Amino acid sequence: MEAEQEGARDLGSRLEVVDMLRGFALTGLFLVHMIESYELYWKRPDGGPLGDTIYLLFMGKSFSLLALCFGFSFYILMERAARKGQDFTARFAWRLIILFAIGFLHALVYRGDIIQLLSAMGFLLLLFHRVKNNRVLIACAVLFLAQPLLWIQLIAAANGAAWASQMPLHYQDPGMDIYTGGDLAQTLQVNLWGGQWSKWWFMVESGRVMQIMGLYLTGMVLGRTGFFSRLGDFTSGRWAGLGLALGAALVLYFVRDGLTGWFAAAHGAAAGRELGYILGSWFELAGMTSWALILCAVYLGAGRVLIHPLAAIGRLTLTLYLLQSLVFVPVFYSFGLGLWDDWSQATRLGVGIGAVAIQLGAAAWWLGRFQYGPVEWLWRALTYTTTGIPFRRKAAS
Repeated sequence: MEAEQEGARDLGSRLEVVDMLRGFALTGLFLVHMIESYELYWKRPDGGPLGDTIYLLFMGKSFSLLALCFGFSFYILMERAARKGQDFTARFAWRLIILFAIGFLHALVYRGDIIQLLSAMGFLLLLFHRVKNNRVLIACAVLFLAQPLLWIQLIAAANGAAWASQMPLHYQDPGMDIYTGGDLAQTLQVNLWGGQWSKWWFMVESGRVMQIMGLYLTGMVLGRTGFFSRLGDFTSGRWAGLGLALGAALVLYFVRDGLTGWFAAAHGAAAGRELGYILGSWFELAGMTSWALILCAVYLGAGRVLIHPLAAIGRLTLTLYLLQSLVFVPVFYSFGLGLWDDWSQATRLGVGIGAVAIQLGAAAWWLGRFQYGPVEWLWRALTYTTTGIPFRRKAAS
């Protein structure tokens, strides 16, 4: 109980370190999107050291870090309301519905939208919030992160089960030809329904859904224990965790391809594919944990000045995430400039880094004048069904 009280200590103000982590995650995710030409890379992959490095550093790790922060933010909202004697359950459910609607509209332009998935799975947090024992929550998180459904399919595939040996459904993608050759009306139409299926099936078949749930619960426990508000109290644990995470990431990086290939040769391609998904999810988890703990250490030291600007992006995550797609999907897709196969990896990365620099400056400028990003303000206003939410900052007297 004392740990929960400590975790709630700073509920009246934002935790800058969490904003910084969220900003870092969004920046990494954006660079992955740029290298991918917002998914069109997979139509005709052009591998190279620049893209491979960005994928190694950020692919899966940035997404996972956003999920962790989502679970933490859930705890903050629920606990803040509880301290006021309010039950925020219904309000949070309404908040998730609004977020899903925003994601639905965004997915019409960019089917790779993650807002829908994060909001839909957020409803499960309302159930786990009733579990007061942190050890039980940690055990559930470990179970989810262990990928039990993938293990079941792996065992079934290794034993010749037909249902487990079929090609993944996310391999079927009716949208790709539209994105690279269709017009805007066709893009909107395919994204309304058919183009979404490959994304949703990928999230299920690759284990991403289980991974998100495990990270949601982990973020919630970190909030309950006051981890981010008392980073200095967890110094030894943070360094030990960093050593384990880096060690796991290195081992998985060097052995997962060979191990997956050996297993596929012995038990079939489908079983090998499932093992690849499992090891890949653990590699992403180890990488995300390493990044999070490294950034926390930098934040507590002299290097804070270097990563502090990311906090502004973290406070405008929803606005910037949507804006990134609205700007660059038309750059790459055929209904716009169609540059997906014209720009080299170096060009895509260079433009992405330039765009990040612009976002850093714009975010700092905006927050110097406004309390929230425009979409964040709208989301908050709709959540509380009022336009009385302060938007502009008061001029210093």
